[in-house]
Amino acid sequence: MRTLIFLLCLGLIGFYSCKNETSEKTDLSEITTVEKPNIQGVWELVSFYNYDEEGNVTDTLKASETNKQVKIYTQTRIMWSRFNISDTIDWFGYGSYATTDTSLIETLEYGSKSMNRVIKEEQNVFEFKLEISEDSYSQITLDDDGDPFFAENYRRIER
Repeated sequence: MRTLIFLLCLGLIGFYSCKNETSEKTDLSEITTVEKPNIQGVWELVSFYNYDEEGNVTDTLKASETNKQVKIYTQTRIMWSRFNISDTIDWFGYGSYATTDTSLIETLEYGSKSMNRVIKEEQNVFEFKLEISEDSYSQITLDDDGDPFFAENYRRIER
């Protein structure tokens, strides 16, 4: 009789442990995945930061109606334009880009006459530290030691 009671208890424990496992699996299937912020969309420049040697922001320059810039990121392409009422030189660029969780790399193929000169004579790949949230991002230029010295800060104006 003791053996029968022991086997019955053991069976009940096994039954309940299987039932709990099934319940946990069901609960795990209901968990939703949170997507990382995505840079695709249209972005408007809101400000610039300058940094000191310790990496602290020393001043903030706000964008305005007389000094503005817009960037458009598709799935694989970038296009940007800059307007400064006091500047007689046109500035825009077009190319491809890649991101990681912490970096943005823009590779420009062509642009305005002044930008084409930069692309041809100086550089066409621009690497930035990336800080991004759902509706804003900063592209931070780092010096040779990896310290920040300049940033452009954007807000999303269209997805």
